[in-house]
Amino acid sequence: MQAIKTDVEAVDSLAKAYRDLSQEIGKVIVGQEEVVKAVIISMFSNGHSLLVGVPGLAKTLLVSTIAEVLDLEFKRIQFTPDLMPSDIVGSEILGEDRKFKFNHGPIFSNIVLADEINRTPPKTQAALLEAMQERSVTSGGERHLLPKPFFVLATQNPIEQEGTYPLPEAQLDRFMFNIPLDYPSYEEEIQVVKSTTSNVTHDLKNIVTAEQILFFQQLIRKIPIADNTLEYAVSLATKTRPNTPKATQMVNDYISWGAGPRASQYLVLGAKCHAAINGKYAPDIEDVQAIAKYVLRHRIVRNYKAEAEGITEEKVIESLF
Repeated sequence: MQAIKTDVEAVDSLAKAYRDLSQEIGKVIVGQEEVVKAVIISMFSNGHSLLVGVPGLAKTLLVSTIAEVLDLEFKRIQFTPDLMPSDIVGSEILGEDRKFKFNHGPIFSNIVLADEINRTPPKTQAALLEAMQERSVTSGGERHLLPKPFFVLATQNPIEQEGTYPLPEAQLDRFMFNIPLDYPSYEEEIQVVKSTTSNVTHDLKNIVTAEQILFFQQLIRKIPIADNTLEYAVSLATKTRPNTPKATQMVNDYISWGAGPRASQYLVLGAKCHAAINGKYAPDIEDVQAIAKYVLRHRIVRNYKAEAEGITEEKVIESLF
């Protein structure tokens, strides 16, 4: 990274890094621009993301491609009903010197793909989520720090619910973003099939290093935010809480539980990063709205009336703007 003298130059370098990343990822991932943008925003904001989509939408390929262009160590964990916490975090083993030593699990990586996180029992889910929150693992009374930067990108299939263990709301709250993936357009699917049924390969360049990501994470927190924008973000989160002074009629009718204070924090951080990657030096209300659905959709719980009438989380969030 070139020497950066001012915060303005730093924001410009972040915007350029985002453009370069998007361009490089686009060599492999066709379409899904909004998904790529959301994942990058969550990483630069030092948050984790949950990718929700049906099989075959290149969720795993997207994560491995991002890891490659970010020049980070990448590990994939396939979550299954028989997966144990020690399979993720590691375990104590007896060495040749007759002393116990900690054998690192796959969680000790920069980017961890938790594939189909809802397929494993709560005990194993909790082991991963503890590491996400604390950025460390405790074993045998010793604390082992995870490498920096550290991101968990988890995937979930929304249509198959037999034999799954849905994440409780408190654990969903650990994810900064909940990012839905949709089917590609007809033109995009033609492009996907052309590129994946031929022998064309892409040599991806490393665009951003681990050191630069840590720098950008600090930069995001230094970006100033106007009081009215910050108050709007907090107000948006408080409006989702039914039977409170700011709650809207739609929230009171269709929501049984709203977003907590962590949502307000992520709305502000996400808005700052969204502004920065678009070359702005401070976020405004539009930046908050741009990332609000990713922050709020897994933090509000619909009631039976909403499910019966087909009212989605997105409809409720849009009604708040």
